[in-house]
Amino acid sequence: SSRTARSEEDQDSLWDAWGSWSECSRTCGGGASYSLRRCLSSKTCEGRNIRYRTCSNVDCPPETGDFRAQQCSAHNDVKYQGQFYEWLPVSNDPDNPCSLKCQARGTTLVVELAPKVLDGTRCYTESLDMCISGLCQIVGCDHQLGSTVKEDNCGICNGDGSTCRLVRGQYKSQLSANKLDDTVVAIPYGSRQVRLVLKGPDHLYLETKTLHGVKSENSLSTTGFFLVENSSIDFQKFPDKEILRISGPLTADFTIKIHYAGAADSSVQFIFYQPIIHRWRETDFFPCSASCGGGYQLTSAECFDLRSNRVVADQYCHYYPENIKPKPKLQECNLDPCPASDGYKQIMPYDLYHPLPRWESTPWTACSSSCGGGIQSRSISCVEEDIQGLISPVEEWKCMYTPKMPIVQPCNVFDCPKWLAQEWSPCTVTCGQGLRYRVVLCIDHRGMHTGGCSPKTKPHIKEECIVSTPCYKPKEKLPMEAKLPWYKQAQELEEGTAISEEPS
Repeated sequence: SSRTARSEEDQDSLWDAWGSWSECSRTCGGGASYSLRRCLSSKTCEGRNIRYRTCSNVDCPPETGDFRAQQCSAHNDVKYQGQFYEWLPVSNDPDNPCSLKCQARGTTLVVELAPKVLDGTRCYTESLDMCISGLCQIVGCDHQLGSTVKEDNCGICNGDGSTCRLVRGQYKSQLSANKLDDTVVAIPYGSRQVRLVLKGPDHLYLETKTLHGVKSENSLSTTGFFLVENSSIDFQKFPDKEILRISGPLTADFTIKIHYAGAADSSVQFIFYQPIIHRWRETDFFPCSASCGGGYQLTSAECFDLRSNRVVADQYCHYYPENIKPKPKLQECNLDPCPASDGYKQIMPYDLYHPLPRWESTPWTACSSSCGGGIQSRSISCVEEDIQGLISPVEEWKCMYTPKMPIVQPCNVFDCPKWLAQEWSPCTVTCGQGLRYRVVLCIDHRGMHTGGCSPKTKPHIKEECIVSTPCYKPKEKLPMEAKLPWYKQAQELEEGTAISEEPS
């Protein structure tokens, strides 16, 4: 093994050091750069004297156009067989993808205008593999030469497919007299590998809405490739079916609709990968619950919107079954013993730089019942106070390190007031038929006179009475009434119909 190591050293010692990297062959869209080294030996050196790497791996602006097309159009002002032509690129040549083949517009003339395309030209339109020095070199999605790393179905390089979900389904048209069209499926921004197949007499059409709210429609009337909101659409129209393909990612929200055209029903099968734009994200540890003597601190999870780069309500993340909320982590902190001078463990309600969130409540609502047991409620929110004392609401999980305050409690559990009837008065006459009266009071649970008893259940305060002594008087004289105070008190009780809260 030592002989082998020495021979490799000898091999490398015959070469000069590698030179600096050349300027990139392109300014955008993925180019190639090379580095050279010289052989210092009179004998031939083993190995390569040139090496390559990729560069300028940023997308070109849309107006730049295709790199192969630019190389073809560079020959427009050069005569070919005594004539000028407008040259268009011929891509995806299976035999020699790295030669510059171009077709004269409006003719069937295809000519190889150069044996090699410029370094950095894509070998095939749907691949990152690039031509370098006339040879097709493998390029992975990490833009490295020789890399075999590929994108997953979600478009993530070397991903595991967890950032999107496969959506598949079927739609059947249901004709009705007052409907001309119907929605088949809404496909959100960022979706990939969209494929729809309509079978039947009806027609597909598109509605789009950008993130800025700009809406547009496309009727998809003929077979061909269309650019809708910078998304390339492959549409094929047959007498009895229509096929729609979009490789994506979609740069707007697409709504696929169906336009009814015949009496027969149509069916649409669709499949696409929808990005999971709301994902759980673990937070940092919250501040320690104690300043010394040992406390604890927690992490939590927040629902994050990848499209708007902001935290949103948890319900958005619960929508995707693939999203599993990470469990909170707990760790001990500030384990140093408290100074002897303090003599107690100081609980830190606020950290100097990051105040600890806390529960805050609104006042209790009025009790649902004035007596006999009711309930009252309040709303609880998690708030954070900054150093200036400004209070702002935050997500609930940030307060979970302390117990949540109750939001409902019983109230007015005492008995309701009841009617209490006093003794009947003597009859208002000394003979024959008269009236008798009694006082009826509303008494609360403490035995105090109060209001609040139901007028419907109030016992009656007067009734007829018959004195068994017969009356022997001349007819023109009235029965002798009882003297005051009974008659006067009876009148007052009759007149006092208004119920007041105060005793009267």
